[in-house]
Parts: sequence; structure tokens; C-alpha cells
Amino acid sequence: MSNTKPARHPFGSAFNLPNQLTSLRLILSVVLFGLISYEHFIAAFFLFLVAVGTDWLDGYFARKFNQITTLGRILDPFADKVVICGTFIFLLVAPGMQDAPRGLRAWMVVAIVGRELLVTALRSFLEERGSDFSANMSGKLKMVLQCVAAGASLVYLHCLQTVDRATQSTAPEWVYWFTIVSIWSAVILTIYSGTIYVWIAYKLLKQKADAPAA
Repeated sequence: MSNTKPARHPFGSAFNLPNQLTSLRLILSVVLFGLISYEHFIAAFFLFLVAVGTDWLDGYFARKFNQITTLGRILDPFADKVVICGTFIFLLVAPGMQDAPRGLRAWMVVAIVGRELLVTALRSFLEERGSDFSANMSGKLKMVLQCVAAGASLVYLHCLQTVDRATQSTAPEWVYWFTIVSIWSAVILTIYSGTIYVWIAYKLLKQKADAPAA
């Protein structure tokens, strides 16, 4: 009897449960952007929570079942950036957001998207050369605050839709201020986190340059 094991499909191990969840997040992002475009903000809010939840789940399952793959390391951060950056871009042009005093502005979205592109480029460059450029605490906290800001903005926009136009009322003040504080906190930490990553990259490159040739 032959002991030869059947050949495994080359994508069998790569397209595991964590990577399926990551792929689902990309699909959900398309639906999410459509909901924001058509001003279904409360539905978009709950779908955003589900999409963000898959980010936690895919990481949990990847670590629990030791299913960390090269595909996952590429696809997971890509899906995160599509959801977060895309949500802020669509929020920027949503009716009511531009009218909010001290609310989301174009330069804030540029800072968020620019930071993500810069860190991704630095990570790719450094890890190709054998350096460890894993996410640090400021990067993880930045992600949390960005999610809070995006979720709060969706709730704020929903509140604007439900106010009594006859009495010229506005969204609840606490919703407005929570949204504004969360947006500014996310933007400030995004810029700070980007600065930290640039400094870390500089130190890693300097270490490489100063290291004696083998």
C-alpha cells in the first residue's frame, strides 16, 4: 500500500477561516460604502461594527489555530485600510458632515490615508530587508480611535436625519460633541502614530547602515 499522501491544493491552506473572514470584510466594505452613499447611516453603522468585528475574529482564529499565512499578512492590513480609509472618504462627502462645525475635513482624511500609505510602504521596505516592523501600541490605539470616530460620525449623521425640521432642532448635543472629540482624537493620534513609525524606521535603517559588513 502506498504511503504517499494526496497532493494538497496550493490555495487550500492559504484560504483558511481567518483569510475567509478577511475576504468577507472586503465584501462588506463595498456594501458599507453603498449604504453611506445612499444615506442609510444607521444600517451603515451596524454593518461597520460587523466589518470591524471580523478584523478581531480573523486575528483571533489565526493565532488560536496557528493559521497565520503570507496571504493573511498581506490581505488583513489591506482590508483594514480599505474599510477605514474608505469609510472616512465617504463620510467626508456625506450630507451634513461638512456643515458640522469643527467636524471632519478634507485635510483630516488626507492625514489618515497618507499615514496608512506611508506606514505600509515603510513596513514593506523594511521587512523585505529582515527588520521587524510590527504594529506597536500607538498603531493599535490609533485603529481603535479611528473606528470610534467613524462609528460616531455615522450615528451623528443618522441623528441629523431624524431631527424635527419644523422646529429647526439639531442632533443631540452630546452626540455632536462625542463625534467631534472622537474625530479630533483619532486624527491627532494618527499623526502621532505615523511620526512614531517614521522614527522607528529611521532607527532601523541607521542600524542597518552602521552594522559592519559580514
